[in-house]
Amino acid sequence: MKKSLLVFKFGGASVKDADAISNVVAILERYSTQNILLVVSAMGKTTNNLEHAFEAFMEKDVEAFKIRVEIIKKYHLNILNNLFYKDKGALLREEIESIFNQVETYYNQDILKPRAQLYDGFISFGELLSSKILQFKINADLKISKWLDVRKQILTDTLYQKANVNWPKTITSIREICIPELEKHTILVTQGFIAGNESGETTTLGREGSDYTAGIFAHALESDSVTIWKDVPGMLNADPKFFENTIKLDRISFREAIELSYYGASVIHPKTLKPLQNKKIPLLVKSFADPSAPGTIIDVDTSNDHMVPSFIFKKNQVLFSITPKDFSFLIEANLSDIFSKLSAAKAEINIMQNSALSFSFLIDHNANKIKSILNVLSSHYEVKYNTNLELVTVRHYDKKTNEFVCKNKKILLQQSTRKTARFVLSED
Repeated sequence: MKKSLLVFKFGGASVKDADAISNVVAILERYSTQNILLVVSAMGKTTNNLEHAFEAFMEKDVEAFKIRVEIIKKYHLNILNNLFYKDKGALLREEIESIFNQVETYYNQDILKPRAQLYDGFISFGELLSSKILQFKINADLKISKWLDVRKQILTDTLYQKANVNWPKTITSIREICIPELEKHTILVTQGFIAGNESGETTTLGREGSDYTAGIFAHALESDSVTIWKDVPGMLNADPKFFENTIKLDRISFREAIELSYYGASVIHPKTLKPLQNKKIPLLVKSFADPSAPGTIIDVDTSNDHMVPSFIFKKNQVLFSITPKDFSFLIEANLSDIFSKLSAAKAEINIMQNSALSFSFLIDHNANKIKSILNVLSSHYEVKYNTNLELVTVRHYDKKTNEFVCKNKKILLQQSTRKTARFVLSED
């Protein structure tokens, strides 16, 4: 009988040290009768540390670069030493040393290449390291795995740092590489977040893109499900950093998850859901600390979407209000001009609203973006803005939930539809 195929994604927290990696192997043992395509992120805070090293590289600060790389190297070798005796991990140590030789020699790269291209080539080392160590541990304990290079499977354009997937070529490549290997190995281990273009250069899918990687593989291979293993019991109705009494959402629809992602919920990467929805492949969000718990199921079923209100908080917001200098009405031509200027300033709008004489919009606080927006708008419009604001979105709201989120706050802007209420708030 043909084995079912599961796609698993493990993030940095789930492989942050030797105990965490051993826990991943224990989880895999639970699914020993099924094929698994495993996508893994860089370990712990490796991507952040690589970014610091990259900045030192760009500034040609050799001492800072060496210090950062040495921190990353010691971190990974410590994990390796805690996982394996010296003789047992000798081959892996050679591979890890080889990767770090590439990291160290990267300093001599031609800095005249575009920054984004250099970034993608350097930042990919984190996923290469984590996937090598994890696959070696799986093979040592279970003897059923194979390491695969995602850069030869997910093919993209040359929009570095936020590359677009070439879907026809990617689907063909994944199927040609993975299907024969799944006939020989129960588990395939590959990297999240990174990809490759037709020139053989490394690209990336954007920060937090490992979820998207899992969705791409699931779509191409038509897997039975995708499971994202996290440090939470499932998808919660609010971020526990901002909300004390969170409730786990047992089951929601793709449509609801996409809405929550759009409004800023951080559990699921927004691009992940579409390729799964297209093939009706269910997505599970489960806890790697409690793998037997049911977690959250995201699929085509919409019947549970309204059961629990969800709260999405975005702090440190900036509200702009602009008015034509001649006090003319804001008609279509004005709005077209405004949006063109905001696009030029690369403004990413979280909420907007217009009246006869003014147009208001909200963005995440970024000093450079504020300056750019003022530069492009101030010549034709009166521009005012407020900082240190909060955007709260409530899905499936009622009077009680709205009063709760607005308590002791001043409402600067509010919008509501049949299912969603949104408030821009300041301290009263």
